[in-house]
Amino acid sequence: MQIPSQYLEKAAEQIATLPGIGKRTALRLALDLHKRNPEEMRIFIEALIELKTKTHTCSSCGNISDEPICGICSDPQRNTSMICVVEDVRDIMAIENTRTYRGLYHVLGGVISPMDGIGPSNLNIESLVERSLNPELREIIFAISPTMEGDTTNFFLFKKLSREGLLITALTRGVSVGSELQFADEITLSRSLEQRQEFKLAF
Repeated sequence: MQIPSQYLEKAAEQIATLPGIGKRTALRLALDLHKRNPEEMRIFIEALIELKTKTHTCSSCGNISDEPICGICSDPQRNTSMICVVEDVRDIMAIENTRTYRGLYHVLGGVISPMDGIGPSNLNIESLVERSLNPELREIIFAISPTMEGDTTNFFLFKKLSREGLLITALTRGVSVGSELQFADEITLSRSLEQRQEFKLAF
């Protein structure tokens, strides 16, 4: 495709680096941005800069926050005896939308996927192991997407975290196998949380 401006082409190339954005969509978005007036562009660009420079990764759970400790971890009303383990910040948003879970979270930052070169050392696992040693902790919930990689991650975590007095559970299979947790509807996700079952290794 012949693009009439090197600057338009450069902008489209950068937009295309975003996940799920193809070249045609990137060009359409770049053209839309070009049509905006300078004030709209300033607001747009400032929002992106502030996203990068003014947000934090929660030092406790790995959530995105405007403060060093996120609002969930610092909330005295949360149940600190439970930790829900998720792949991604978007999964926290999905679970919070159900309004059925009042414990804490832990963001892994992905799942174990040897095909993609992602091993345990690439994920936020060691800090979870440290948190699991807290004697006040009673339950860890695996809320990881039911994919092959998700199951592999669950098995690895179970072996790392298992100890006497700590219950490890997983969501029921209300969330379709092979789908991502963040795309589950609120009712299905809520029921999967409420009906979670003790996690056991299958031999």
